[in-house]
Amino acid sequence: MPVKTAMLMAAGLGKRMRPLTATRPKPLVKVAGKPLLDHALDRLEAGGIQKTVVNVHYLPDALIAHVRARKSSMDIVISDERDKLLETGGGLVKALPVLGEEPFICANSDNIWIDGPEDTIEMLGSHWNDEKMDALLLLVPHARANCHKGPGDFHMDELGRITRRRSGRLAPFVFTGVQLVSPRLLRDPPGEAFSTNHFWNRAIEEGRLYGVSHEGLWFDIGSPGAIPKAEAIIAGG
Repeated sequence: MPVKTAMLMAAGLGKRMRPLTATRPKPLVKVAGKPLLDHALDRLEAGGIQKTVVNVHYLPDALIAHVRARKSSMDIVISDERDKLLETGGGLVKALPVLGEEPFICANSDNIWIDGPEDTIEMLGSHWNDEKMDALLLLVPHARANCHKGPGDFHMDELGRITRRRSGRLAPFVFTGVQLVSPRLLRDPPGEAFSTNHFWNRAIEEGRLYGVSHEGLWFDIGSPGAIPKAEAIIAGG
């Protein structure tokens, strides 16, 4: 299934990235000479995305100016959350009228992914099953989660169905921040500001949350210390 629309989550406060985010939004922090925002937009554009919605909250004018100055074949639409930070789930619900009725890519702007043998967007589209799935998460094996220090997020069975890490245990897969989402996932929001975890938990209970393993490189840019580590790996090919 070809995917033509995306949502890029860029509204966070970037507290873990201080002091770099004292004067700039986290998506404009540079890694390997390029803002995180542009790493993500470049990958979306290369994957055939025609329209991307970018949500903004912290230092929104800087992000909007950067997006407007970017030369791109994509149509980039701003979802303005400057009045209230809506978190990931609330941000998706607010943008839904612009995202449309077809499954779309949702990507975080604080991770960098590099394609493996297959374009990542195309791979997600090829694994999509609309009858079975409400969301398809791009996961990376814990051992290849560069710059990531957590215990893992999910288990995945032989059919691709995923479940949460059990308390006190390690999980073999880490969420990359990239997913293919059906608008069905976003039904019946619990309020105005909330996490996407609300929707994921329901999808897990219904057996409709799936995953696929990323075969390329992935970097969690969650703190200033992650930047030189990621740059060294990227420079080394």
